[in-house]
Amino acid sequence: MTSTAAGSLRSEMTSDGSFKRQPNHFTGKISADGSTGHQAEPGRYHLWVSLACPWAHRCIIVRQLLGLDEVITMSVVDPIRDDLGWRFTDGDAHGADPVHGFSYLSEAYAVSDPDFAGRVTVPCVWDRSTDSIVTNDYPEITLQMHTEFTAFQRTDADLFPAELREEILDVSEANFHAVNNGVYKTGFATTQPAYEASFDALFNRLDVLDAHLANHRYLVGDRLTEADIRLFVTLVRFDAVYVTHFKCNRQRLVDYDHLWPYARDLYQTPGFGDTTNFDHIKRHYFMTHPHLNPTRIVPKGPEVNWTEPHGRG
Repeated sequence: MTSTAAGSLRSEMTSDGSFKRQPNHFTGKISADGSTGHQAEPGRYHLWVSLACPWAHRCIIVRQLLGLDEVITMSVVDPIRDDLGWRFTDGDAHGADPVHGFSYLSEAYAVSDPDFAGRVTVPCVWDRSTDSIVTNDYPEITLQMHTEFTAFQRTDADLFPAELREEILDVSEANFHAVNNGVYKTGFATTQPAYEASFDALFNRLDVLDAHLANHRYLVGDRLTEADIRLFVTLVRFDAVYVTHFKCNRQRLVDYDHLWPYARDLYQTPGFGDTTNFDHIKRHYFMTHPHLNPTRIVPKGPEVNWTEPHGRG
């Protein structure tokens, strides 16, 4: 997700009109034994998220499912960005982040690295002990929650089981390139060939996933895992935003025979639907990319029944 004006995306556009996402800048590691300089312990870390951002949404889901709500504190940024980026008001002109009193997330980035010149992104994790950002490496944040905070997790929660980790990461990697990041590559493309290449890759992968889910309740094994969480956060935004705003319109999620019931199954699972905020999602996307939606009108639809029985029990 971007955190400054739409023009900042220009640095991530290639000469052929393709969108190439910037690398994550802060890549520190939290470890159970403290060997990385950032030991996993209650109350030390603070997570900054946007309810609109799919990368942040996966962190919110994992944090809740693992029972880490009181171990890792969290703040939510306002869904509407201006030229100064993500802010902590959420509609309150006098709002500020409770950890450091920041008004904008960019202030935390500047404190952590005064030379940082890229896009300020969510999610990111603040270390109260070092008084700086540890990581904004969103693929790794949830993995560290799984593997380094085991002493503080719910005993019945294992979303990243050792015997399935390789397959989870392989499936998630394929989904990232074609689907999670694929919707962005499709929506931000500035040439017809770049748009069509990412469009085709996106729907080819969704077809593969739909076929897989015809005979499997989940993506990996017979249980809910990190792979499902990573796919869900894109699926739940698909019809509300990506079909129209990002021109991902070969078909809607509700048109899939198996992906749509699968998505409803997850949505109706505690930690998924109750952490999904369609108001933040729609206002953010339709009001933050004026190059795609210059009127900034937020569509009223679509009307989708996420609570309809899914039949996948």
